[in-house]
Amino acid sequence: MIINKYRKMKKMKFFSFVLLLVGFMVNAQDIAQANKAIDAEQYEKAKGLLKSIIKAKPDSGRATFLLGNLYLTQNMPDSARIYFNKGLTAKDEGKLNSIGLGQLDLDAKNIAAAKSKFDAIISDVRRKDYEEYIFIARAYMNAETPDYKKAIELLNIAKDKNGNDPQVLLALGDAYYGNKDQNNAYPAYRNAYQADNSFIRAKMQLGVLLKGAKAYTEAIKAYNEVIALNPNYGPVYRELAETYYLWGNNEPSTYKENITKALSFYEKYMTLTDYSLISRMRHADFLILAKDFKALEVEANMMKEIAGVNPRILRYLGYSAYENGNIDGAINALTDYTSNPTSKVIALDYLFLGKAKLKKGMPEGAKTVDAEVLNSVLLDFQKAIQIDPLAALNMNEIGKELYEAKLFGAAASVFELSANNPDSNNFLIDNFYLGNSIYYNNTFQGAKVDKVMLQKADAAFGNVVTASPGTFDAIIFRARTNKLMDNDEMMAKYYQEYVDAVTAKGPEEVAKDKAKLVEAYNNMASHFANFDKPKAKEFLNKTLAADPTNAYALEAIKLLK
Repeated sequence: MIINKYRKMKKMKFFSFVLLLVGFMVNAQDIAQANKAIDAEQYEKAKGLLKSIIKAKPDSGRATFLLGNLYLTQNMPDSARIYFNKGLTAKDEGKLNSIGLGQLDLDAKNIAAAKSKFDAIISDVRRKDYEEYIFIARAYMNAETPDYKKAIELLNIAKDKNGNDPQVLLALGDAYYGNKDQNNAYPAYRNAYQADNSFIRAKMQLGVLLKGAKAYTEAIKAYNEVIALNPNYGPVYRELAETYYLWGNNEPSTYKENITKALSFYEKYMTLTDYSLISRMRHADFLILAKDFKALEVEANMMKEIAGVNPRILRYLGYSAYENGNIDGAINALTDYTSNPTSKVIALDYLFLGKAKLKKGMPEGAKTVDAEVLNSVLLDFQKAIQIDPLAALNMNEIGKELYEAKLFGAAASVFELSANNPDSNNFLIDNFYLGNSIYYNNTFQGAKVDKVMLQKADAAFGNVVTASPGTFDAIIFRARTNKLMDNDEMMAKYYQEYVDAVTAKGPEEVAKDKAKLVEAYNNMASHFANFDKPKAKEFLNKTLAADPTNAYALEAIKLLK
Protein backbone atom coordinates (compact mmCIF):
# COMPACT_ATOMS: atom_id res chain seq x y z
CA MET A 1 0.00 0.00 0.00
CA ILE A 2 2.73 2.39 1.01
CA ILE A 3 4.76 1.26 -2.00
CA ASN A 4 1.80 1.87 -4.32
CA LYS A 5 1.24 5.31 -2.77
CA TYR A 6 4.94 6.11 -3.24
CA ARG A 7 4.71 4.96 -6.87
CA LYS A 8 1.65 7.20 -7.44
CA MET A 9 3.40 10.18 -5.85
CA LYS A 10 6.51 9.57 -7.95
CA LYS A 11 4.36 9.24 -11.07
CA MET A 12 2.55 12.52 -10.26
CA LYS A 13 5.85 14.34 -9.73
CA PHE A 14 7.11 12.93 -13.03
CA PHE A 15 4.01 14.14 -14.88
CA SER A 16 4.25 17.54 -13.13
CA PHE A 17 7.85 17.80 -14.27
CA VAL A 18 6.89 16.81 -17.83
CA LEU A 19 4.07 19.38 -17.86
CA LEU A 20 6.46 22.01 -16.53
CA LEU A 21 9.04 21.06 -19.15
CA VAL A 22 6.44 21.07 -21.94
CA GLY A 23 5.18 24.47 -20.74
CA PHE A 24 8.72 25.79 -20.73
CA MET A 25 9.37 24.41 -24.23
CA VAL A 26 6.12 25.84 -25.59
CA ASN A 27 6.94 29.20 -24.01
CA ALA A 28 10.48 29.09 -25.47
CA GLN A 29 9.13 28.15 -28.90
CA ASP A 30 6.58 30.98 -28.80
CA ILE A 31 9.28 33.47 -27.75
CA ALA A 32 11.44 32.23 -30.64
CA GLN A 33 8.54 32.73 -33.05
CA ALA A 34 7.96 36.23 -31.68
CA ASN A 35 11.66 37.08 -32.11
CA LYS A 36 11.51 35.76 -35.67
CA ALA A 37 8.50 37.97 -36.39
CA ILE A 38 10.25 40.99 -34.87
CA ASP A 39 13.34 40.39 -37.01
CA ALA A 40 11.10 40.11 -40.09
CA GLU A 41 9.48 43.45 -39.03
CA GLN A 42 6.08 41.74 -38.73
CA TYR A 43 5.28 43.77 -35.66
CA GLU A 44 1.56 43.09 -35.33
CA LYS A 45 2.16 39.35 -35.57
CA ALA A 46 4.89 39.62 -32.92
CA LYS A 47 2.64 41.62 -30.62
CA GLY A 48 -0.10 39.03 -30.94
CA LEU A 49 2.29 36.20 -30.09
CA LEU A 50 3.73 38.02 -27.08
CA LYS A 51 0.33 38.96 -25.70
CA SER A 52 -0.73 35.32 -26.01
CA ILE A 53 2.37 34.24 -24.07
CA ILE A 54 1.72 36.80 -21.33
CA LYS A 55 -1.91 35.69 -21.07
CA ALA A 56 -0.92 32.02 -20.84
CA LYS A 57 2.09 32.65 -18.61
CA PRO A 58 1.86 35.98 -16.74
CA ASP A 59 5.24 35.31 -15.10
CA SER A 60 7.13 35.54 -18.42
CA GLY A 61 9.25 38.64 -17.83
CA ARG A 62 10.98 38.16 -21.19
CA ALA A 63 7.66 38.36 -23.05
CA THR A 64 6.70 41.65 -21.36
CA PHE A 65 10.20 43.00 -22.02
CA LEU A 66 10.02 42.14 -25.73
CA LEU A 67 6.51 43.56 -25.99
CA GLY A 68 7.55 46.76 -24.24
CA ASN A 69 10.45 47.08 -26.68
CA LEU A 70 8.06 46.60 -29.58
CA TYR A 71 5.97 49.49 -28.32
CA LEU A 72 9.13 51.60 -28.08
CA THR A 73 9.88 50.69 -31.70
CA GLN A 74 6.41 51.91 -32.56
CA ASN A 75 6.96 55.20 -30.69
CA MET A 76 4.39 54.32 -28.03
CA PRO A 77 6.35 54.93 -24.80
CA ASP A 78 3.29 54.95 -22.53
CA SER A 79 2.29 51.44 -23.63
CA ALA A 80 5.91 50.32 -23.32
CA ARG A 81 6.09 51.59 -19.76
CA ILE A 82 2.90 49.71 -18.81
CA TYR A 83 4.37 46.39 -19.91
CA PHE A 84 7.83 47.04 -18.45
CA ASN A 85 6.27 47.86 -15.06
CA LYS A 86 4.06 44.79 -15.30
CA GLY A 87 7.05 42.61 -16.16
CA LEU A 88 9.15 43.83 -13.23
CA THR A 89 7.19 41.60 -10.85
CA ALA A 90 7.35 38.53 -13.11
CA LYS A 91 9.11 35.53 -11.54
CA ASP A 92 10.92 34.57 -14.74
CA GLU A 93 13.43 37.13 -16.04
CA GLY A 94 11.44 40.05 -14.65
CA LYS A 95 14.64 42.07 -14.19
CA LEU A 96 14.97 42.46 -17.98
CA ASN A 97 12.13 44.98 -17.84
CA SER A 98 14.34 47.30 -15.82
CA ILE A 99 16.44 47.63 -18.98
CA GLY A 100 13.37 48.80 -20.89
CA LEU A 101 12.63 51.37 -18.18
CA GLY A 102 16.27 52.41 -18.43
CA GLN A 103 15.82 53.17 -22.12
CA LEU A 104 12.80 55.31 -21.26
CA ASP A 105 15.09 57.19 -18.84
CA LEU A 106 17.61 57.68 -21.66
CA ASP A 107 14.85 59.06 -23.88
CA ALA A 108 13.90 61.46 -21.07
CA LYS A 109 17.59 62.57 -20.87
CA ASN A 110 17.79 61.13 -17.34
CA ILE A 111 21.13 59.42 -17.94
CA ALA A 112 21.88 58.91 -14.24
CA ALA A 113 18.60 57.04 -13.62
CA ALA A 114 19.22 54.83 -16.66
CA LYS A 115 22.77 54.05 -15.56
CA SER A 116 21.55 53.16 -12.07
CA LYS A 117 19.09 50.63 -13.49
CA PHE A 118 21.68 49.16 -15.88
CA ASP A 119 24.33 48.91 -13.15
CA ALA A 120 21.88 47.05 -10.91
CA ILE A 121 21.23 44.53 -13.69
CA ILE A 122 24.94 44.04 -14.41
CA SER A 123 25.76 43.55 -10.74
CA ASP A 124 23.47 40.48 -10.74
CA VAL A 125 24.86 38.95 -13.93
CA ARG A 126 26.50 35.59 -13.40
CA ARG A 127 30.10 35.20 -14.52
CA LYS A 128 29.35 33.37 -17.77
CA ASP A 129 26.15 35.25 -18.67
CA TYR A 130 26.22 38.07 -21.22
CA GLU A 131 22.73 38.47 -22.72
CA GLU A 132 21.97 41.39 -20.40
CA TYR A 133 24.94 43.26 -21.90
CA ILE A 134 23.38 42.88 -25.35
CA PHE A 135 20.01 44.20 -24.18
CA ILE A 136 21.58 47.19 -22.38
CA ALA A 137 23.75 47.95 -25.40
CA ARG A 138 20.63 47.88 -27.60
CA ALA A 139 18.94 50.30 -25.18
CA TYR A 140 21.83 52.74 -25.66
CA MET A 141 21.62 52.28 -29.45
CA ASN A 142 17.84 52.61 -29.67
CA ALA A 143 17.56 55.66 -27.41
CA GLU A 144 16.42 58.91 -28.99
CA THR A 145 20.00 60.17 -28.57
CA PRO A 146 22.04 57.03 -29.25
CA ASP A 147 25.31 56.35 -27.44
CA TYR A 148 27.08 53.93 -29.76
CA LYS A 149 30.41 54.16 -27.96
CA LYS A 150 28.82 52.96 -24.71
CA ALA A 151 27.09 50.18 -26.62
CA ILE A 152 30.41 49.05 -28.14
CA GLU A 153 32.00 49.05 -24.69
CA LEU A 154 29.26 46.77 -23.31
CA LEU A 155 29.23 44.49 -26.32
CA ASN A 156 32.96 43.96 -26.13
CA ILE A 157 32.42 42.64 -22.59
CA ALA A 158 29.81 40.25 -23.98
CA LYS A 159 32.21 39.28 -26.78
CA ASP A 160 34.91 38.46 -24.25
CA LYS A 161 32.47 36.02 -22.65
CA ASN A 162 31.34 34.45 -25.93
CA GLY A 163 32.89 35.78 -29.10
CA ASN A 164 31.02 33.29 -31.28
CA ASP A 165 27.48 34.24 -30.31
CA PRO A 166 25.82 35.65 -33.45
CA GLN A 167 23.58 37.96 -31.36
CA VAL A 168 26.66 39.57 -29.85
CA LEU A 169 28.31 39.95 -33.26
CA LEU A 170 25.16 41.29 -34.93
CA ALA A 171 24.71 43.87 -32.17
CA LEU A 172 28.39 44.83 -32.45
CA GLY A 173 27.94 45.33 -36.19
CA ASP A 174 24.95 47.60 -35.53
CA ALA A 175 26.89 49.58 -32.91
CA TYR A 176 29.91 50.06 -35.17
CA TYR A 177 27.63 50.99 -38.07
CA GLY A 178 25.82 53.56 -35.92
CA ASN A 179 29.21 54.92 -34.86
CA LYS A 180 30.13 55.33 -38.56
CA ASP A 181 32.88 52.72 -38.28
CA GLN A 182 32.30 50.56 -41.34
CA ASN A 183 35.72 48.93 -41.07
CA ASN A 184 34.73 47.20 -37.82
CA ALA A 185 31.05 46.80 -38.72
CA TYR A 186 31.85 44.63 -41.75
CA PRO A 187 33.72 41.79 -39.96
CA ALA A 188 31.15 41.84 -37.14
CA TYR A 189 28.26 41.27 -39.57
CA ARG A 190 30.25 38.74 -41.60
CA ASN A 191 31.21 36.77 -38.50
CA ALA A 192 27.63 36.84 -37.20
CA TYR A 193 26.37 35.24 -40.40
CA GLN A 194 29.22 32.72 -40.47
CA ALA A 195 28.48 31.77 -36.85
CA ASP A 196 24.83 31.08 -37.71
CA ASN A 197 23.63 31.31 -41.30
CA SER A 198 20.03 31.65 -40.11
CA PHE A 199 20.99 35.21 -39.11
CA ILE A 200 19.95 36.53 -42.48
CA ARG A 201 19.77 40.10 -41.18
CA ALA A 202 23.55 40.05 -40.66
CA LYS A 203 24.04 39.12 -44.31
CA MET A 204 21.62 41.85 -45.36
CA GLN A 205 23.59 44.39 -43.33
CA LEU A 206 26.65 43.70 -45.49
CA GLY A 207 24.60 45.16 -48.33
CA VAL A 208 23.61 48.11 -46.14
CA LEU A 209 27.31 48.90 -45.65
CA LEU A 210 27.79 48.92 -49.43
CA LYS A 211 24.77 51.21 -49.77
CA GLY A 212 26.38 53.61 -47.29
CA ALA A 213 29.54 53.59 -49.41
CA LYS A 214 27.42 54.49 -52.50
CA ALA A 215 28.34 51.18 -54.11
CA TYR A 216 24.75 50.73 -55.21
CA THR A 217 25.27 47.99 -57.79
CA GLU A 218 27.23 45.89 -55.29
CA ALA A 219 24.63 46.55 -52.56
CA ILE A 220 21.82 45.33 -54.81
CA LYS A 221 23.84 42.23 -55.64
CA ALA A 222 24.24 41.55 -51.90
CA TYR A 223 20.49 41.98 -51.32
CA ASN A 224 19.71 39.59 -54.16
CA GLU A 225 21.87 36.97 -52.43
CA VAL A 226 19.64 37.39 -49.36
CA ILE A 227 16.51 37.03 -51.51
CA ALA A 228 17.94 33.83 -53.00
CA LEU A 229 18.17 32.44 -49.46
CA ASN A 230 14.74 33.65 -48.36
CA PRO A 231 12.52 35.44 -50.91
CA ASN A 232 9.97 36.19 -48.17
CA TYR A 233 12.32 38.14 -45.92
CA GLY A 234 10.59 41.53 -45.94
CA PRO A 235 13.33 43.89 -44.64
CA VAL A 236 15.58 43.20 -47.64
CA TYR A 237 12.97 44.75 -49.95
CA ARG A 238 12.89 47.88 -47.80
CA GLU A 239 16.68 48.10 -48.13
CA LEU A 240 16.37 47.62 -51.89
CA ALA A 241 13.84 50.46 -51.99
CA GLU A 242 16.11 52.78 -50.03
CA THR A 243 19.13 51.86 -52.16
CA TYR A 244 17.34 52.60 -55.44
CA TYR A 245 16.09 55.89 -53.95
CA LEU A 246 19.63 56.94 -53.00
CA TRP A 247 20.99 55.81 -56.36
CA GLY A 248 18.41 57.94 -58.17
CA ASN A 249 19.21 60.98 -56.05
CA ASN A 250 22.96 60.62 -56.52
CA GLU A 251 22.69 60.05 -60.27
CA PRO A 252 19.86 62.32 -61.49
CA SER A 253 19.85 60.77 -64.97
CA THR A 254 18.62 57.52 -63.36
CA TYR A 255 16.13 59.17 -60.98
CA LYS A 256 12.87 58.34 -62.73
CA GLU A 257 13.78 54.69 -63.35
CA ASN A 258 15.23 54.13 -59.88
CA ILE A 259 12.42 55.87 -58.00
CA THR A 260 9.90 53.66 -59.81
CA LYS A 261 11.86 50.59 -58.67
CA ALA A 262 12.18 52.00 -55.16
CA LEU A 263 8.43 52.50 -54.77
CA SER A 264 7.74 49.03 -56.16
CA PHE A 265 10.15 47.37 -53.72
CA TYR A 266 8.64 49.29 -50.81
CA GLU A 267 5.20 47.98 -51.72
CA LYS A 268 6.70 44.47 -51.75
CA TYR A 269 8.10 45.12 -48.28
CA MET A 270 4.67 46.14 -47.02
CA THR A 271 3.01 42.98 -48.35
CA LEU A 272 5.61 40.77 -46.63
CA THR A 273 5.57 42.52 -43.25
CA ASP A 274 2.24 44.00 -42.25
CA TYR A 275 0.08 47.07 -42.66
CA SER A 276 0.38 48.08 -39.04
CA LEU A 277 0.49 51.75 -38.15
CA ILE A 278 4.28 51.76 -37.74
CA SER A 279 4.77 50.05 -41.12
CA ARG A 280 2.45 52.56 -42.73
CA MET A 281 4.37 55.40 -41.07
CA ARG A 282 7.68 54.06 -42.38
CA HIS A 283 6.04 53.82 -45.80
CA ALA A 284 4.83 57.41 -45.45
CA ASP A 285 8.34 58.57 -44.51
CA PHE A 286 9.67 56.85 -47.63
CA LEU A 287 6.99 58.46 -49.82
CA ILE A 288 8.16 61.86 -48.53
CA LEU A 289 11.73 61.03 -49.57
CA ALA A 290 10.51 59.81 -52.96
CA LYS A 291 8.31 62.94 -53.29
CA ASP A 292 5.24 60.87 -54.11
CA PHE A 293 2.80 63.16 -52.32
CA LYS A 294 -0.32 61.83 -54.04
CA ALA A 295 0.42 58.37 -52.61
CA LEU A 296 1.32 60.00 -49.27
CA GLU A 297 -2.11 61.62 -49.07
CA VAL A 298 -3.78 58.26 -49.68
CA GLU A 299 -1.61 56.57 -47.05
CA ALA A 300 -2.20 59.39 -44.53
CA ASN A 301 -5.96 59.13 -44.89
CA MET A 302 -5.79 55.35 -44.46
CA MET A 303 -3.79 55.84 -41.26
CA LYS A 304 -6.32 58.37 -40.07
CA GLU A 305 -9.06 55.74 -40.37
CA ILE A 306 -6.92 53.17 -38.49
CA ALA A 307 -5.65 55.44 -35.71
CA GLY A 308 -7.11 58.90 -36.03
CA VAL A 309 -5.83 59.98 -32.64
CA ASN A 310 -2.12 59.52 -33.47
CA PRO A 311 -0.76 63.06 -33.88
CA ARG A 312 2.02 62.01 -36.28
CA ILE A 313 -0.60 61.39 -38.96
CA LEU A 314 -1.11 65.18 -39.02
CA ARG A 315 2.47 65.49 -40.32
CA TYR A 316 1.69 63.35 -43.34
CA LEU A 317 -1.65 65.06 -43.92
CA GLY A 318 0.08 68.45 -43.73
CA TYR A 319 2.96 67.60 -46.10
CA SER A 320 0.69 66.00 -48.68
CA ALA A 321 -1.87 68.81 -48.45
CA TYR A 322 0.84 71.41 -49.11
CA GLU A 323 2.33 69.58 -52.09
CA ASN A 324 -1.10 68.81 -53.54
CA GLY A 325 -2.25 72.44 -53.35
CA ASN A 326 -4.46 72.37 -50.25
CA ILE A 327 -2.66 75.19 -48.42
CA ASP A 328 -5.29 75.75 -45.71
CA GLY A 329 -5.35 72.03 -44.99
CA ALA A 330 -1.56 72.02 -44.65
CA ILE A 331 -1.56 74.99 -42.27
CA ASN A 332 -4.30 73.49 -40.08
CA ALA A 333 -2.73 70.01 -39.88
CA LEU A 334 0.82 71.22 -39.21
CA THR A 335 -0.27 73.90 -36.74
CA ASP A 336 -2.15 71.24 -34.77
CA TYR A 337 0.83 68.87 -34.95
CA THR A 338 3.57 71.34 -33.96
CA SER A 339 1.49 72.79 -31.12
CA ASN A 340 0.77 69.34 -29.62
CA PRO A 341 3.17 68.84 -26.67
CA THR A 342 3.27 65.07 -27.30
CA SER A 343 4.47 65.49 -30.91
CA LYS A 344 8.09 64.71 -31.75
CA VAL A 345 8.51 67.72 -34.00
CA ILE A 346 11.30 67.70 -36.60
CA ALA A 347 12.76 70.54 -38.65
CA LEU A 348 10.79 69.54 -41.74
CA ASP A 349 7.52 70.10 -39.88
CA TYR A 350 8.29 73.78 -39.34
CA LEU A 351 9.69 74.11 -42.86
CA PHE A 352 6.46 72.86 -44.41
CA LEU A 353 4.38 74.98 -42.05
CA GLY A 354 6.40 78.09 -42.88
CA LYS A 355 6.19 77.40 -46.63
CA ALA A 356 2.44 76.87 -46.40
CA LYS A 357 1.96 80.19 -44.59
CA LEU A 358 4.21 81.91 -47.13
CA LYS A 359 2.29 80.43 -50.04
CA LYS A 360 -0.97 81.69 -48.58
CA GLY A 361 0.55 85.10 -47.84
CA MET A 362 1.90 85.62 -51.37
CA PRO A 363 -0.71 84.54 -53.93
CA GLU A 364 0.42 84.54 -57.56
CA GLY A 365 1.26 88.05 -58.75
CA ALA A 366 1.51 89.49 -55.22
CA LYS A 367 3.65 92.64 -54.96
CA THR A 368 4.33 92.31 -51.24
CA VAL A 369 4.17 89.82 -48.39
CA ASP A 370 2.17 90.90 -45.37
CA ALA A 371 4.61 91.83 -42.58
CA GLU A 372 2.75 89.83 -39.93
CA VAL A 373 2.64 86.75 -42.16
CA LEU A 374 6.33 87.10 -43.01
CA ASN A 375 7.28 87.34 -39.33
CA SER A 376 5.31 84.15 -38.58
CA VAL A 377 6.99 82.39 -41.52
CA LEU A 378 10.47 83.46 -40.44
CA LEU A 379 9.76 82.26 -36.90
CA ASP A 380 8.84 78.82 -38.26
CA PHE A 381 12.03 78.73 -40.34
CA GLN A 382 14.10 79.76 -37.33
CA LYS A 383 12.56 76.95 -35.28
CA ALA A 384 13.42 74.49 -38.06
CA ILE A 385 17.05 75.64 -38.12
CA GLN A 386 17.28 75.45 -34.31
CA ILE A 387 16.17 71.81 -34.46
CA ASP A 388 18.49 70.98 -37.37
CA PRO A 389 21.01 73.56 -38.67
CA LEU A 390 21.03 71.75 -42.04
CA ALA A 391 17.47 73.03 -42.53
CA ALA A 392 19.11 76.34 -43.47
CA LEU A 393 20.01 74.78 -46.82
CA ASN A 394 16.31 74.97 -47.71
CA MET A 395 16.38 78.76 -47.45
CA ASN A 396 18.15 78.93 -50.82
CA GLU A 397 15.23 77.55 -52.82
CA ILE A 398 12.63 79.51 -50.83
CA GLY A 399 14.62 82.73 -51.04
CA LYS A 400 15.19 82.39 -54.80
CA GLU A 401 11.46 81.91 -55.37
CA LEU A 402 10.81 85.21 -53.56
CA TYR A 403 13.68 86.89 -55.42
CA GLU A 404 12.37 85.80 -58.82
CA ALA A 405 8.94 87.14 -57.82
CA LYS A 406 10.70 90.47 -57.13
CA LEU A 407 9.72 90.27 -53.45
CA PHE A 408 13.20 91.42 -52.54
CA GLY A 409 12.55 92.43 -48.93
CA ALA A 410 11.06 89.04 -48.07
CA ALA A 411 13.84 87.29 -50.00
CA ALA A 412 16.48 89.16 -48.01
CA SER A 413 14.84 88.12 -44.73
CA VAL A 414 14.95 84.47 -45.79
CA PHE A 415 18.55 84.56 -47.04
CA GLU A 416 19.62 86.21 -43.79
CA LEU A 417 18.72 82.97 -42.00
CA SER A 418 21.23 80.94 -44.00
CA ALA A 419 24.01 83.26 -45.15
CA ASN A 420 26.02 83.27 -41.91
CA ASN A 421 27.36 79.70 -42.06
CA PRO A 422 30.70 79.54 -43.94
CA ASP A 423 30.58 75.72 -43.84
CA SER A 424 27.32 75.60 -45.78
CA ASN A 425 27.40 74.40 -49.39
CA ASN A 426 25.19 77.39 -50.22
CA PHE A 427 27.36 79.97 -48.44
CA LEU A 428 28.48 81.83 -51.57
CA ILE A 429 25.17 81.81 -53.43
CA ASP A 430 23.13 82.68 -50.33
CA ASN A 431 25.36 85.66 -49.54
CA PHE A 432 25.20 86.84 -53.15
CA TYR A 433 21.40 86.61 -53.17
CA LEU A 434 21.23 88.29 -49.76
CA GLY A 435 23.29 91.23 -51.00
CA ASN A 436 21.35 91.49 -54.27
CA SER A 437 17.96 91.22 -52.53
CA ILE A 438 18.83 94.08 -50.19
CA TYR A 439 20.29 96.16 -53.04
CA TYR A 440 17.23 95.81 -55.27
CA ASN A 441 14.88 96.38 -52.32
CA ASN A 442 16.53 99.79 -52.00
CA THR A 443 16.40 100.73 -55.69
CA PHE A 444 12.77 100.29 -56.75
CA GLN A 445 10.78 103.42 -57.51
CA GLY A 446 9.83 105.21 -54.31
CA ALA A 447 12.13 103.11 -52.13
CA LYS A 448 13.50 104.71 -48.98
CA VAL A 449 17.19 103.89 -48.67
CA ASP A 450 17.87 101.74 -45.62
CA LYS A 451 21.56 102.14 -44.84
CA VAL A 452 21.51 99.57 -42.05
CA MET A 453 20.31 96.90 -44.46
CA LEU A 454 22.72 98.12 -47.14
CA GLN A 455 25.59 97.59 -44.71
CA LYS A 456 24.44 93.98 -44.44
CA ALA A 457 24.48 93.77 -48.24
CA ASP A 458 28.02 95.17 -48.29
CA ALA A 459 29.11 92.52 -45.76
CA ALA A 460 27.38 89.77 -47.77
CA PHE A 461 29.16 90.76 -50.99
CA GLY A 462 32.38 90.94 -48.98
CA ASN A 463 31.82 87.32 -47.83
CA VAL A 464 31.47 86.24 -51.45
CA VAL A 465 34.59 88.06 -52.62
CA THR A 466 36.66 86.77 -49.70
CA ALA A 467 35.64 83.17 -50.37
CA SER A 468 35.74 83.49 -54.16
CA PRO A 469 37.83 86.48 -55.32
CA GLY A 470 36.96 85.96 -58.99
CA THR A 471 33.24 86.65 -58.52
CA PHE A 472 33.04 89.84 -60.60
CA ASP A 473 29.33 90.47 -60.03
CA ALA A 474 29.80 90.49 -56.26
CA ILE A 475 32.52 93.14 -56.57
CA ILE A 476 30.49 95.46 -58.81
CA PHE A 477 27.36 95.05 -56.69
CA ARG A 478 29.43 95.92 -53.65
CA ALA A 479 30.46 99.13 -55.43
CA ARG A 480 26.83 99.89 -56.34
CA THR A 481 25.74 99.24 -52.75
CA ASN A 482 28.27 101.71 -51.39
CA LYS A 483 27.13 104.27 -53.95
CA LEU A 484 23.58 103.93 -52.57
CA MET A 485 24.99 104.60 -49.10
CA ASP A 486 26.77 107.73 -50.42
CA ASN A 487 30.05 106.11 -49.42
CA ASP A 488 31.94 107.41 -52.46
CA GLU A 489 35.40 106.44 -51.26
CA MET A 490 34.47 102.77 -50.85
CA MET A 491 32.43 102.89 -54.02
CA ALA A 492 35.50 103.96 -55.98
CA LYS A 493 37.64 101.35 -54.24
CA TYR A 494 35.34 98.49 -55.22
CA TYR A 495 34.84 99.75 -58.77
CA GLN A 496 38.64 99.79 -59.12
CA GLU A 497 38.78 96.22 -57.75
CA TYR A 498 36.22 95.23 -60.35
CA VAL A 499 38.24 96.83 -63.18
CA ASP A 500 41.44 95.17 -61.97
CA ALA A 501 39.76 91.74 -61.71
CA VAL A 502 38.21 91.93 -65.19
CA THR A 503 41.27 93.31 -67.01
CA ALA A 504 43.45 90.65 -65.36
CA LYS A 505 41.35 88.04 -67.16
CA GLY A 506 42.36 89.40 -70.57
CA PRO A 507 40.79 91.04 -73.67
CA GLU A 508 37.93 88.54 -74.03
CA GLU A 509 36.64 89.25 -70.54
CA VAL A 510 37.09 93.01 -71.08
CA ALA A 511 35.05 92.88 -74.30
CA LYS A 512 32.34 90.85 -72.61
CA ASP A 513 32.07 93.21 -69.61
CA LYS A 514 32.42 96.50 -71.54
CA ALA A 515 29.16 98.03 -70.27
CA LYS A 516 30.05 97.35 -66.63
CA LEU A 517 33.57 98.68 -67.13
CA VAL A 518 32.09 101.89 -68.54
CA GLU A 519 29.85 102.08 -65.46
CA ALA A 520 32.92 101.70 -63.23
CA TYR A 521 34.98 104.33 -65.12
CA ASN A 522 32.17 106.90 -65.08
CA ASN A 523 31.42 106.46 -61.38
CA MET A 524 35.10 106.70 -60.43
CA ALA A 525 35.39 109.81 -62.63
CA SER A 526 32.44 111.36 -60.80
CA HIS A 527 34.11 110.65 -57.47
CA PHE A 528 37.54 112.05 -58.43
CA ALA A 529 36.10 115.11 -60.25
CA ASN A 530 35.68 116.86 -56.91
CA PHE A 531 39.36 116.78 -55.91
CA ASP A 532 41.48 115.18 -58.64
CA LYS A 533 40.46 116.35 -62.11
CA PRO A 534 43.35 114.66 -63.99
CA LYS A 535 42.34 111.33 -62.45
CA ALA A 536 38.70 111.98 -63.37
CA LYS A 537 39.70 112.77 -66.98
CA GLU A 538 41.76 109.57 -67.11
CA PHE A 539 38.69 107.50 -66.27
CA LEU A 540 36.47 109.42 -68.70
CA ASN A 541 38.96 108.81 -71.49
CA LYS A 542 38.88 105.10 -70.67
CA THR A 543 35.11 105.24 -71.01
CA LEU A 544 35.37 106.95 -74.42
CA ALA A 545 37.99 104.42 -75.56
CA ALA A 546 35.49 101.66 -74.84
CA ASP A 547 32.37 103.63 -75.89
CA PRO A 548 33.17 106.74 -78.01
CA THR A 549 29.58 107.98 -78.01
CA ASN A 550 28.98 107.69 -74.27
CA ALA A 551 26.90 110.75 -73.45
CA TYR A 552 27.89 111.02 -69.79
CA ALA A 553 31.62 110.90 -70.51
CA LEU A 554 31.37 113.41 -73.41
CA GLU A 555 29.47 115.91 -71.29
CA ALA A 556 31.60 115.40 -68.15
CA ILE A 557 34.92 115.82 -69.95
CA LYS A 558 33.74 119.17 -71.33
CA LEU A 559 32.93 120.38 -67.82
CA LEU A 560 36.36 119.37 -66.56
CA LYS A 561 38.28 121.44 -69.20
